[in-house]
Amino acid sequence: MNRIEPAVLAPPAAPAAPAVELLSAEKTYPNGTRALLPVDLAIAEGEFVTLLGPSGCGKSTLLKMVAGLLEPSDGRLLLWRRPVAELHSCAHKMAFVFQSPTLMPWASVRSNVRLPLDLAGVPRKEADARVTDALELVGLHKFATALPRALSGGMQMRVSIARGLVTQPDLLLMDEPFGALDEITRHKLDAELLDLWRKKKLTVIFVTHSIHEAVFLSSRVVMMAARPGRVVEEFHIDEPYPRSADFMVSPQFSRYAKQLQDSLLRASNGTYDESTP
Repeated sequence: MNRIEPAVLAPPAAPAAPAVELLSAEKTYPNGTRALLPVDLAIAEGEFVTLLGPSGCGKSTLLKMVAGLLEPSDGRLLLWRRPVAELHSCAHKMAFVFQSPTLMPWASVRSNVRLPLDLAGVPRKEADARVTDALELVGLHKFATALPRALSGGMQMRVSIARGLVTQPDLLLMDEPFGALDEITRHKLDAELLDLWRKKKLTVIFVTHSIHEAVFLSSRVVMMAARPGRVVEEFHIDEPYPRSADFMVSPQFSRYAKQLQDSLLRASNGTYDESTP
């Protein structure tokens, strides 16, 4: 008689380590304005998390706190289990892409992308090689010698993204980087960003006002409400990557967009109670 061997079950995968942890982190400005109520939020390595909410809800404040540009008034903020101020002493790196490309108009694309490496004292030969790689990633290697004024708005944002990538970050913070672009360019850059995120295994925190952009990009959407700013709800976008334009016309996409629209309406109307989880 054949002996049936018991099935051997693989151990469950360990959860990804947190790249970012906000532990009752809040922000009150010196004039008494309470910009952000205490926030408890963990973002695992490899997540693409989008912050969504009405103007004045603290999205950019939260992002700047993660970047170390603002200090929490209370609570703690950790990157890879260390205070933000200690990031320089660990193996991980962070980059920030602002809403405006903020390029040096007199300098070439190559010089603009190389700027953070020059400031860090990276040897020119190594810096130039990394700039070449970054420009290849964003499809601008043929424009290395061009000045910013010769580029479209979308291309200028690619330069800004390349300048962030050239530092070889693990964590990429993006504050409405495509908000001023036309819809076609915006969607093209969204798709390219997802490709970069997957290829480079980045952790991304992305700020937007666009529901459709949030659904298309995110593994998780964090909804925020204003007066004062606070996190009120989270949504997991449980759809596989890569995501194509077909996803944007699918019933699943419409369902997620409707959930976010309803939540954003409550956040905008102030109908979320402060105790809402």
